[in-house]
Amino acid sequence: MTDRTGAEWGWGASNLRNTAMVLVLFSLLLAGCGRSGEQGAGPGGPSEAGPIPVEGVSIVRGPIEDIRVFSGTLEAPTRFVVAPKTSGRVVRLHVDVSDVVHRGQVIAELDDDEYQQAVAQARADVQVAEANRAEAESALEIAIRKLERSQTLQERGVASEANLDSARAEHLAAQAALQVAEARVIRDQAALAAAEIRLGYTSITADWNEGDDERVVGERFVEEGDTVSANSPLISIIELDPVRAVVFVTERDYGRLVIGQEAELTTDAWPRQAFPGKIARVAPVFTETTRQARVEIMVDNPEHRLKPGMFALVSIVLDRADEAVLVPESALTKRGEETGVFVIAEGDTVVWRPVEVGIRHQGMVQISGEGLTGSVVTLGQQFLDDGSAVILGGKVSAQDDAS
Repeated sequence: MTDRTGAEWGWGASNLRNTAMVLVLFSLLLAGCGRSGEQGAGPGGPSEAGPIPVEGVSIVRGPIEDIRVFSGTLEAPTRFVVAPKTSGRVVRLHVDVSDVVHRGQVIAELDDDEYQQAVAQARADVQVAEANRAEAESALEIAIRKLERSQTLQERGVASEANLDSARAEHLAAQAALQVAEARVIRDQAALAAAEIRLGYTSITADWNEGDDERVVGERFVEEGDTVSANSPLISIIELDPVRAVVFVTERDYGRLVIGQEAELTTDAWPRQAFPGKIARVAPVFTETTRQARVEIMVDNPEHRLKPGMFALVSIVLDRADEAVLVPESALTKRGEETGVFVIAEGDTVVWRPVEVGIRHQGMVQISGEGLTGSVVTLGQQFLDDGSAVILGGKVSAQDDAS
């Protein structure tokens, strides 16, 4: 079998050192057991087998944060789908994917030959109706003059009552004919306006009500020459600044999230850049299948680097302590039901100190209790008792250990 070094097996320098330390501790423990008949310590008392090699780290004070990282997806906060109100063949598309679109801009045109013809026919109908109205107005004026003459002649006794009644009837008929002609003008004008509106539908504009006047084309669903029906999507227009990150949280973290809470977002596309954001919405209900609630984070995106559909990691600070007592997590030890640390005292002995554990972050942990000064043991605690003598096999700073 070919020999391999520790590095070839994927071992780091820290693993080799820890392994060597454990072997030394194990050999010392065996030596102590061999002499236990001569120098055995009482139950719970200090070991008489000699100092035990350990590693220690200085206790430090500083800030620590409880940061939770959630995986989520980026979405566009607004998405506007442009669709025609009438059917037809697409003859021009003025925009493509990623193009900037202004509010009210014409983005596509449909074949309008039939609609142009309909408008021309409607205009002709209006002209005919207006001519009929003019003819009816002239007929009414003639009827009015004839009625006036008949009334004068009847008063002079020249015309009979029958002639006057006939003039009155013609006058009433002329009035009715004018009303009909005016109604037809109004009807044909309305038909012309409707034809012009339908013609306007062939020129498709991007109109939205709220937000910025500029947006970006996200998707295009048709090509020039395609025949589309009414309300068929042509393109989608999205807003890219800001973007919305959507994550789902469990009940454990739900109660610690509030609107306005700061967050930080990273993506695979920009691994070295963090994008700040804030929680905008927290859903009031949980999904029954996953038992998770939807949380939305709004992130400023002035350079449009973040795109809808990207996978994102969202870091949210759930808690923070500015002046915390900090030790590596490896310093924590269980003794029965208690959690504590071995503090290295003067004379190279250790003292067991029960602690309460607080925030954990990146290998460091916040602790509280009495007598937490100096250094704590981070390797070899399994061989120690309160008051055991120790030899420091290696002592590093808390910052080095955390890294």
